[in-house]
Amino acid sequence: MVPDEGAVRVDSWIWSVRLTKTRSMAASACRAGHVRVNGERVKPAHPVKAGDEVRLRAAGRERVVVVRRLLRKRVGAPVAAEAYVDNSPPPPPREELVAAPRRDRGAGRPTKRERRETERLRGR
Repeated sequence: MVPDEGAVRVDSWIWSVRLTKTRSMAASACRAGHVRVNGERVKPAHPVKAGDEVRLRAAGRERVVVVRRLLRKRVGAPVAAEAYVDNSPPPPPREELVAAPRRDRGAGRPTKRERRETERLRGR
């Protein structure tokens, strides 16, 4: 492992601590503006230091982590969990999905009346 001195690219660090599956996903999130370091939108090459707050919006939820250790290479999950403090809000409770009515195979397109009933059930 590399010593914890200096700084590491934010996309590399996000990938190393397993907040994203791939480094290219981390870089794409940075370019799309889904990553903030200390409140600022950053590019993938932005340096991250110990003590920085990193906010990542991915998979429909926001992760808020504080950097404890710098990692350049991807490590195992137990080691990665020690590299940051997770201050993320708890994930929202899963809403029970209303089962959408299914049409029989070969029944054709829904009529206007059936479509309106379906939309009314879905709350649109």
